[in-house]
Amino acid sequence: MRVLVIGATGYLGARITRCLSDAGLAVSGLSRSAGKDAIVAEAGGQPLRGDLADRDGVLALAREHDAVIYAAQLPLEEEFACLSALTAALKGTGRTLIFTSGTGLLSQRTDGRWSEDTFAEDDAFVPSKYIGERLITETLVRTAGWSGTVRAMVVRPPMIWGHGGCGHLRHFYRDAGTLGEVGYLGPGLNLYSNVHVDDLAQVYRLALERGTAGALYHAVAGEVNNRTLAEAVARDMGVPARSIDFADAVERWGKFATLIGMATCSRSRSPRTRRELGWQPHHEDIMSDIGHAVYRAHAAQPAQKQDISGPR
Repeated sequence: MRVLVIGATGYLGARITRCLSDAGLAVSGLSRSAGKDAIVAEAGGQPLRGDLADRDGVLALAREHDAVIYAAQLPLEEEFACLSALTAALKGTGRTLIFTSGTGLLSQRTDGRWSEDTFAEDDAFVPSKYIGERLITETLVRTAGWSGTVRAMVVRPPMIWGHGGCGHLRHFYRDAGTLGEVGYLGPGLNLYSNVHVDDLAQVYRLALERGTAGALYHAVAGEVNNRTLAEAVARDMGVPARSIDFADAVERWGKFATLIGMATCSRSRSPRTRRELGWQPHHEDIMSDIGHAVYRAHAAQPAQKQDISGPR
């Protein structure tokens, strides 16, 4: 099987590329530069020059493969346009298309409070006020799968961690390095369910092998609230942790990152993924990622208010 990974140079995309390559699949990764080529090659893939800004070129590459995995991150309108074009380009081919969404879609603003609500793959929910438009893209892809013209599926990850790559933890480490303390919003009892990036990559492999057209798959290994994470980072960096209010949070992390990550609770479950794909996570403790050298390096960098590298 020839697989094209769109977003192969990113945190998740590179791990998907590595996972599929290790499984013996012929994997190509979209790349925009020589430096990005090296990331794809290191992950075991073949770099293919392309840019989502050149949609016709990307669609031509997609048609040359048996399966396309979309793991890029674009603004919501551009994301919808890209997936609309991909589903149209693959219509009638029976080829596989997997779209990467995110459980930010079902997040609830709680300003640091815990929510008892938790959602399996096909549970009803009220879409997030801030990124609810992504549900339109999910529905577009799943409808293409249900129609039988494309073997299209959606993977909806929670917060992703592992190898020092969790955007949520990076915010806490930058707090420690730039402010000499780590903040969490309100009581800090809110959380995103989480999964290790290598376990998540296996979901894509399994979906390619045995996934159902039109299906939605979650991937959840555990839950740890923001306060616990913030306090663990503070201990690692030798600084205090404390509760902050919403205005202070926006000043630290930017409004978007605060609303989508730090002020919300997003709890999910993955019974369909476990039952239908036979998926089982092997890395269950996000606390084992605390202290990674990559995070400590981020602590020395200035805060980025427009950083959207937290939960999807």
